[in-house]
Amino acid sequence: MRVAIQSIGISGGFGQGVASLKQALQTGRVEPQTGEVDCNGTVNRFHCYRAASEGLETYIPKRALRRIDHYSKLTLYSASLALAEADLLDTDRTRMGVVIATGYGALNTTFDFLDSYLDFGYSCSSPTHFSNSVHNSAAAHVSMQFKLTGPSLTVAQFELSVPSALLTARQWLAEGRVDQVLFGAVDEYCEVLRYCRNRFFGKGEQGPTRPFAFENQSAVVGEGAVFLVLTRDVEKAAYGFIDSVVLGNHVSSPLQLPAEDFIIAGADGHRDCGRWYAETIGTQAAASYSPLYGSFPAAAGFDLAVAALTLEAKQLFTAPVEARTAAAAGVEGVGAISCLKFGSGGDYGLVRLSA
Repeated sequence: MRVAIQSIGISGGFGQGVASLKQALQTGRVEPQTGEVDCNGTVNRFHCYRAASEGLETYIPKRALRRIDHYSKLTLYSASLALAEADLLDTDRTRMGVVIATGYGALNTTFDFLDSYLDFGYSCSSPTHFSNSVHNSAAAHVSMQFKLTGPSLTVAQFELSVPSALLTARQWLAEGRVDQVLFGAVDEYCEVLRYCRNRFFGKGEQGPTRPFAFENQSAVVGEGAVFLVLTRDVEKAAYGFIDSVVLGNHVSSPLQLPAEDFIIAGADGHRDCGRWYAETIGTQAAASYSPLYGSFPAAAGFDLAVAALTLEAKQLFTAPVEARTAAAAGVEGVGAISCLKFGSGGDYGLVRLSA
């Protein structure tokens, strides 16, 4: 079943909203921010892509956000933008489901809760941090704040969280359980995660990101949230359609990419995943837009947003030379796009979109 993309709400290192993403795609560059991490008394500076949720009070009363963490605020803000663009903020949403894909969940709150447990023990650890640390907390906040009474689910499968969650969203629509699905992909930056990445990858995390230099580690950590309103109603396909979603493993079931499709590769500078892209893409026309928003598991949802905007514009957005194959330079129009994401063990997700 083809699923129509009705609207998009997004917040990332490039800014907030679809207009900011379009501008980033047209310029082809987003300068990362600079962060710091204390490593045994030595301050290391690094590049990162941070997202903001300023403006959330426009959609949700400020007092309702008092105990909501950064992860859930990012989620609520992008969900608000998607609902607003679809003109669904003032309508009945009882037949709308929520599916959120995340690789890490609420990392900051999880570690804050662990700190409170270590500092004060079981009886005095923070109940607020505990309730917000569970992976499904963001989906619960979305359902409550927007009064969505359809089914709600959070899927965490690291790099394949987005295509895996999409399978559920499509199934709900196909079965008629809901009329629309508010589909999101969210991950946040965390000092502990950055510290670990620095220990594992060192200078390989400094960038600049070179997605198609598959033998090098060049990932730059990022965060963000993107939401799509998905529907069966083909008349509401403002950004094209999701035609198919395929999950597999390249070792046991080798992937054959559609020869006529333009490929948006989820390659984000991680060497362990790079070999799989090198094997499958070959000389096919492909590009990666990860230098615009950074490296994090839910970035596969940002790839979907880029594909949807490409279908709307009826032309490709130019990726930097280091983020595209030679064949991509000669492509002008596009009929179908396949978003490809690999995990380190050869697991893959392939989402095909068309106008």
